[in-house]
Amino acid sequence: MITATATTTVARGPVTFSPTYLLLELRRALRNRRTLIFLVIMPPLFFLLFGHGYKDSDPAAFAYIMVSMAVYGSMIATTSIGAQVSVERSQGWTRQLRLTPLRPTGYVLTKVAAALVLGVVPILIVLAVGASMGAQLSTGEWIACAVLSWFCSLVFAAFGLFIGYLIPAENAMQFMGPLLALMSFFGGLFQPLDTLPQALQNIAPWMPTYAVGLVARSPIMDSGLTVAHVGDLVLWTAVFVAGTVILFRRDTKRV
Repeated sequence: MITATATTTVARGPVTFSPTYLLLELRRALRNRRTLIFLVIMPPLFFLLFGHGYKDSDPAAFAYIMVSMAVYGSMIATTSIGAQVSVERSQGWTRQLRLTPLRPTGYVLTKVAAALVLGVVPILIVLAVGASMGAQLSTGEWIACAVLSWFCSLVFAAFGLFIGYLIPAENAMQFMGPLLALMSFFGGLFQPLDTLPQALQNIAPWMPTYAVGLVARSPIMDSGLTVAHVGDLVLWTAVFVAGTVILFRRDTKRV
């Protein structure tokens, strides 16, 4: 029965994207306790940790931290899904997939799609917590912040894939957490930049998290967003995608 199914599938030709495989990826991710912690617990916890002090004293800063933590949660979710490539490569899963009609590019696209789907979860949770704590945004601002936060997470889906192909499986996840935390701190996600020393404010524009934060927060505050910042976001995405393509091609040439 299994042989007949495989033969029928092969007869249909190569597959560039499989909704069935996407659903399997999502189900597998949601069964992983570590993934659920990253999706459901850490983002609102960090929001309460860094934003609660601003709740009554500075509503603008409270909204700043809320959107920033939504970005941070989505960033962790999308990056961790992409980085799972390193584990799957070490287990031989990618080699097994070469025996199926799913093309290598379809495998990468499925990873990106799964990362983006799961990236929605922490955004909605953090914004819901912010609303329950009294954050005052218009309907349009809530929607715009959610959509832009989700859209910007594409950068880190590409980043996760790049790291997944670059670093061995036993080191990828340990490397990823501290790196994202540092990028977020220096990029101004954990607290408003004007509360940080000038030296750190000078470093922030060099972080991909800086441009992401500016874009996501642009509906609710004058963050100084310019076309150049959007260009930085596109550039970082292009760099990670290009790196992923190079490493991906090298990987697929292996026997």
